[in-house]
Amino acid sequence: MQKIIELFSANIAKAKEQFNFPDLHFTDINVIDFIEILIIAFLFYHLLLWIKDTRAWNLFKGIATILLFVLVAAIFQMSTILWLAENTLNVGLVALVVIFQPELRKALENLGTKHFWGDIISIGKTEEAKFSDKTIEELLRASYAMSGVKTGALIVIEDEISLSEYVNTGIEVDAKLTSQLLINIFEKNTPLHDGAVVVRGDRVVAATCYLPLSDSLSLSKDLGTRHRAAVGISEVSDSVTIVVSEETGHVSVAMKGQIYHNVDPEFLRNKLRVLQKRQEKENKPSKKLRIKGVNGKEKGDSKS
Repeated sequence: MQKIIELFSANIAKAKEQFNFPDLHFTDINVIDFIEILIIAFLFYHLLLWIKDTRAWNLFKGIATILLFVLVAAIFQMSTILWLAENTLNVGLVALVVIFQPELRKALENLGTKHFWGDIISIGKTEEAKFSDKTIEELLRASYAMSGVKTGALIVIEDEISLSEYVNTGIEVDAKLTSQLLINIFEKNTPLHDGAVVVRGDRVVAATCYLPLSDSLSLSKDLGTRHRAAVGISEVSDSVTIVVSEETGHVSVAMKGQIYHNVDPEFLRNKLRVLQKRQEKENKPSKKLRIKGVNGKEKGDSKS
C-alpha cells in the first residue's frame, strides 16, 4: 500500500514539472488519505446505484434540469432567477428530504441489515438452522397441494429482520407448522384465510396479517394484491414469501424485492434451504430453470 502511495505522489510531482503548474500545491498523500479516497468513492458509487434503482432517478433528472436553468441564468446574469434560486435554496434542501423520504428510509434500512454487517460480525461463528428440514417439506407439501386446487395463499418466512410489526396486525396462532394447518388456514370462507401467514422458525406465529404493498414501477400491471404484498414485504425485510395464485394455481417466490413466477418444488426448496442457513451460499443451477407458461410451453425462470 505504501509503495502505491509513493508511486502516486511521484507521478503527481512529475506532472507538475512537465506541465509547469506553479499554482498547484499537492501535499504528501499518506495511507489515511488513500483510505479516505476509497471510502468516498465507495459511498458515491453506491449513492449512484441507489439513485438509479429507485424512483429517485426521475426526481434526480428533474433537479438536474432546474440546476441547468440556474446555470444558464448565472451565465447571462439573470438577476431575478438567481435571486429566486438563492432564496429558495434552504427550503429546497428541506423539500428534498421530504420528497426522498421513502427512498432515504429504505437506503438506511439496507445499510443496517445483516447483509452489510453480517459477514464481519459473524466471523468465527457457526450458523444454526433457523428451521428444520421437516418444516421445508411441510411448506412444499402445503404450497403445491393448494396450487393443485387453486387455493390462494400468502406465507411469509421470517429471517433476521423481525416481522413483529406485521404479526401484530393479524391473529395469533403460535402452532407447530404442518401442511394440514396451512391448508386449513387458507381454505376458502374460513375465518383466517384472508391475509398472510407469518412463519418464525418451525412455528406459525400469526395469520390474517396485513403486509405493505409494493409500489415498484417495474412490476407487471397484471399482478394482484397478493403478489404485490409479497414483493412489498420483501422490500422492507429479508424474508422469503411464498405466494399461491388463486387464479392460475402457480406458486411464486418473493425475496429481495423480486418475484419468481411459476417455480417448481426444487427451486422453492433451494430458496428455503438458503434461508435455513445450512448452505454458505446459494447453489447456482447448472441448467436454466424450466417452467410452464400459461400456454403450456416451457420457458426460463422469469422475474417481474
